[in-house]
Amino acid sequence: MKYGTLILGFLFFLATAVGIEADAASRIKVYSAEKGSYIMSDEVVKTNAEWKKILTSEQYHVLREKGTERAFTGKYATTHDHGIYRCAGCGLDLFKSEDKFESGTGWPSFTQPIAKENVKTETDRSFFSTRTEVLCRRCGGHLGHVFNDGPKPTGLRYCMNSAALQFVATK
Repeated sequence: MKYGTLILGFLFFLATAVGIEADAASRIKVYSAEKGSYIMSDEVVKTNAEWKKILTSEQYHVLREKGTERAFTGKYATTHDHGIYRCAGCGLDLFKSEDKFESGTGWPSFTQPIAKENVKTETDRSFFSTRTEVLCRRCGGHLGHVFNDGPKPTGLRYCMNSAALQFVATK
């Protein structure tokens, strides 16, 4: 029995050392608007074929191919209803309507995410410029970009694609 435990421990160590992660490693801490607190959630990993089955062609282009919808064409650019904006790919809560503002850019813009843990950022050097890309923390879907030209109090403008979002009205 003692050797069995040692062998299992060694195998776990070996798997970790060569980059094989245990199921617990794919668990992430994110904020849930419904619960009003942080929860543990599994990362969402799908094949391109699986994403194509559940997303529209525009959603797939934006979320999975890092596309951008044309300005002033997205359904949430001028929405002012009270609620939560979620990831269209996996449903993770991303932004609150209270943090949405009119940036004049033609895309829905927010001063901050619902929680910093719910998004991640990466440097984007496409189109001969350097920008900060915003991604869904749970599924890795491309949401848009964040810029340092927003209003107070954050001074940030999270410029998102409507196709990457799903709005859920709240009271």
